[in-house]
Amino acid sequence: MLIKTFGSTLVGINAITITVEVCVEIGVAFFLVGLPDNAVKESHQRIEAALRNVGYRIPGRKIVINMAPADIRKEGSSYDLTIAIGILAATEQIKAENVSDFIIMGELSLDGNLQPIKGALPIAIEAHRKGFKGFILPKQNVKEAAIVQNLPVYGASSIKEVIDFFNGEESLTQEIVNVREDFKNHLNNYEYDFSDVKGQENIKRAMEIAASGGHNVILIGPPGAGKTMLAKRLPSILPPLSLHEALETTKIHSISGKLSKNTALVSVRPFRNPHHTISDVALTGGGSFPQPGEISLAHNGVLFLDELPEFKRTVLEVLRQPLEDRYISISRARSAVEFPSSFMLITAMNPCPCGYYNHPEINCTCGPGVVQKYLAKISGPLLDRIDIQIEVVPVPFRELSDSHQGEQSSVVRSRVVAARQIQELRFEAFKDIHCNAQMGSKQLRAYCKLDEACNVTLKNAMEKLNLSARAYDRIIKVARTVADLEAAPEIRIEHLAEAINYRSLDKGTWGV
Repeated sequence: MLIKTFGSTLVGINAITITVEVCVEIGVAFFLVGLPDNAVKESHQRIEAALRNVGYRIPGRKIVINMAPADIRKEGSSYDLTIAIGILAATEQIKAENVSDFIIMGELSLDGNLQPIKGALPIAIEAHRKGFKGFILPKQNVKEAAIVQNLPVYGASSIKEVIDFFNGEESLTQEIVNVREDFKNHLNNYEYDFSDVKGQENIKRAMEIAASGGHNVILIGPPGAGKTMLAKRLPSILPPLSLHEALETTKIHSISGKLSKNTALVSVRPFRNPHHTISDVALTGGGSFPQPGEISLAHNGVLFLDELPEFKRTVLEVLRQPLEDRYISISRARSAVEFPSSFMLITAMNPCPCGYYNHPEINCTCGPGVVQKYLAKISGPLLDRIDIQIEVVPVPFRELSDSHQGEQSSVVRSRVVAARQIQELRFEAFKDIHCNAQMGSKQLRAYCKLDEACNVTLKNAMEKLNLSARAYDRIIKVARTVADLEAAPEIRIEHLAEAINYRSLDKGTWGV
């Protein structure tokens, strides 16, 4: 008897439907074909034990299982339930009338319980697109999959519940999620607030400008100056995620297995803080069967690289293309996938190996030339891609002991949102441009015109600081953001002067 059940595999951030064909014939053998990896091949032993423990069995007959299309690699243990239900239906141990109407996914424990899977959201999206009547999966993933409207989603704790469902002996409860209400209720669930930061008003201003225009930032200063504290609070002043951004971000975290249990939707902007020992593959994504890296997990949010010079040179250099293109393309012999990587890069570093160069109170113990050598660990092309480069100085005791509370993140965010709205209107004719940092040369010429006084000021700054052509563009973009915060239609000389001030850490100029 031939029975077809359906699962899905993940390619990039999307899902492809997999047909599991189970054919039972006379003989004694078990064949699993269709390019399965080792985890899929091992499903035979898991399925056999799970069925035995819930009162069913794999009969001693010839069973051939084909996973089509056969030229796509099948990975992971989430096909256990798909294959098990196919075997039970093909051997007439359960009713087979409706099994082909559902996408069925889940990993089996030996006692028959179901373990969570990766990628429930993209699988549900594909199931809805293909017109399936429902999606059966482990209960731990049910909220995530139920985001997809007009697709019945059923969560099960064990294979016995799924068997009883198809036999008509017991019904599975359909999960209903009010996506917009759930999204709205968690929009402002930030752990950190800008009001916690004492002093550092100039750095807060730089962070506000960065958030308003989507600009990358490097913070350089001695230990304990507050670099990490400021970076962790940046997501709280960024504009709230739109529902589209939240869905896209959730898909990436879902296929990576990073989504919290019983979480329906990523509703706050991600903040990723990888350790400096990270490899280039872990940062950008990849592997034999490509998975998203940290830059994709930070999509629509913030990637924070602390102790920047301590990262391997090769790791930092692979950031250059994603920072410009806002996606990462990973090619392998069998396939090529693209992962989105539109993130704000926030970096922090000490000014020298001992950490106290240019400190107002503590003397630097580094030898001659060491400071520039330390900074030279960061290549000029990467530094050029960081729009705002600013020195963070230690907070004086009088400001630390001041009981006055600073501005709350919600107040700063209101100004950021107003500036972003101006930019959304400005770039509404451009599909992939949403903020000033994403402008190309065409948009720079159209929306960032400088008068004669501004041109002279910028020329002098370029010559004095020996800035590159890319830095020229970055200065103008930051100046445009400063003007947007004041709702000014044109860039004025004071806007440009402030933007130039944020390039003071360019290679070869800092500390001179």
